[in-house]
Amino acid sequence: QVQLMESGGGSVQAGGTLRLSCVASGFTSRTARMGWFRQAPGKEREGVAAFSTGTGSTYYSSSVKGRFTISQDNAKNTLYLQMNSLKPEDTAMYYCAATGPVLSVAWYTEGQYHYWGQGTQVTVSS
Repeated sequence: QVQLMESGGGSVQAGGTLRLSCVASGFTSRTARMGWFRQAPGKEREGVAAFSTGTGSTYYSSSVKGRFTISQDNAKNTLYLQMNSLKPEDTAMYYCAATGPVLSVAWYTEGQYHYWGQGTQVTVSS
């Protein structure tokens, strides 16, 4: 199975920057999408960003578009989430996730993501 491990979280002030990393092992061609999700206390988990491994297409939630950038370094088997202009509303536990081969649903539908990391905490103060 695919194993994922996130890092790079921390505490910053509003307007600051963080770069999250997700190191993957056991990756195969069956993985169609890789993505980042987040969950704040008392709220549902939501999709933040994702990309298609086959086409290179990227996707972002409306709340982070223009501020966050998802990318991948294939040589290092690492997925990144560059987060700029952070806001207090970005405070959450961030998770890296990977799907199987099916691409029949929207990118943010979390049921398609079968592999998850343990999460890394991001806290943004005002």
